[in-house]
Amino acid sequence: MRDKNENGPSPAVSSEDRAVSLNRRRLMQGLAALPALPLAGMAAQAHGANLPTSAINTTKLAVTDTEVTVGQLHSATGTMAISETGSIQAEQLAIDQINAAGGILGRKIKVIKEDGASDWPTFAEKSKKLLVNDRVAAVFGCWTSASRKAVLPVFEKENGLLYYPTFYEGLEQSKNVIYTGQEATQQIIWGLDWAARQKNAKSFFLIGSDYIWPRTSNKIARKHIENFQKLKVVGEEYYPLGHTNFNSLINKIKVAKPDCIYAIVVGGSNVAFYKQLKAAGITADKQFLLTISVTEDEVLGIGGDNIAGFYAAMKYFQSLDNPNNKQFVDAFKAKFGAKSVIGDVTQAAYLGPWLWKAAVEKAGSFDIDKVVAASPGIELKSAPEGYVKVDPNHHLWSKTRVGLAQLDGQFKVVAESPQLIPPNPFPKGYQ
Repeated sequence: MRDKNENGPSPAVSSEDRAVSLNRRRLMQGLAALPALPLAGMAAQAHGANLPTSAINTTKLAVTDTEVTVGQLHSATGTMAISETGSIQAEQLAIDQINAAGGILGRKIKVIKEDGASDWPTFAEKSKKLLVNDRVAAVFGCWTSASRKAVLPVFEKENGLLYYPTFYEGLEQSKNVIYTGQEATQQIIWGLDWAARQKNAKSFFLIGSDYIWPRTSNKIARKHIENFQKLKVVGEEYYPLGHTNFNSLINKIKVAKPDCIYAIVVGGSNVAFYKQLKAAGITADKQFLLTISVTEDEVLGIGGDNIAGFYAAMKYFQSLDNPNNKQFVDAFKAKFGAKSVIGDVTQAAYLGPWLWKAAVEKAGSFDIDKVVAASPGIELKSAPEGYVKVDPNHHLWSKTRVGLAQLDGQFKVVAESPQLIPPNPFPKGYQ
């Protein structure tokens, strides 16, 4: 997300740097408080700028003496657009900020945008175009696990590099993917333990959209609830993406009377689901609900009055009170409007370009294999969420938080893991 090169923006800025930064802000419409690069990043960039393209691009990627081309691959249309628009915006913000600060290895970033259109075969087709025809140096994209699974064989065959921003089910590790969202053990297990400990939840009704992420996540959730917490699952239901009639489900919930509704409904279906819950009298004063799929982006469509009082387990909420996040939120709103909101995946998407920049400059090359080798150990100390680092398994160490939905569409953070949670995409006992 983030931050700005290998370690994020430098906290110490000279008066000369401030003047340069001020001029840039005046010239760049829609950008706020452009971050200064750390000295290490400046040195790497200057060094790379003095090298011929042939020395930092030996695999015929789309890199010239002045420009490097990357791809964006998200759903700009279809049922997933409600969730993915924020990712598109955050990645563009990061790229604009990187370019305004001088680019990467002396090259400005050019973006080719492709629309996966909420259709998994389309994602695969567009990923092949980006890697084979456009020869992009990196791709920032996908949201659902279905779209990621569709493009993964293409990235592995063509040796491309994907920065994937969504919290997901885990059970995957690829040389060709950097996962900037959380995997299941970080989000699901900590959230369920909080629910049992703080909300005294002993019975759970699992709900999900009908594709790999919700099903696999609920498989992990069920095993944790039954095998580790020794509690009960009293229902489990799935509905197609785009589904809008949840009356039958709501009747089943009323009969089962769970202590906790555990919801992994995705995309536009959330609007109908939460409105229908409220219409049926299932509100926060009567029912505890914990979701791992609703962020501030979805609440824009759902409406704060339809979800207020329910909870979400994420690593990031827009309301996080720290200087890094304030700078990020201000810049995002300056570019995309005062009414724009930022959710967990949006912030994780912002990480992608900065993580790639840090790895490229550490490697001194755009070559995929060299960038991949340089990625483990990279830290972003000024991430909006606080701090993250890249594990050798290509996932990020991060904290998990629980937010309480408010009427204004924001979340109030009510719990936070005391330490960073290491990523463990292949947990024993959950597969």
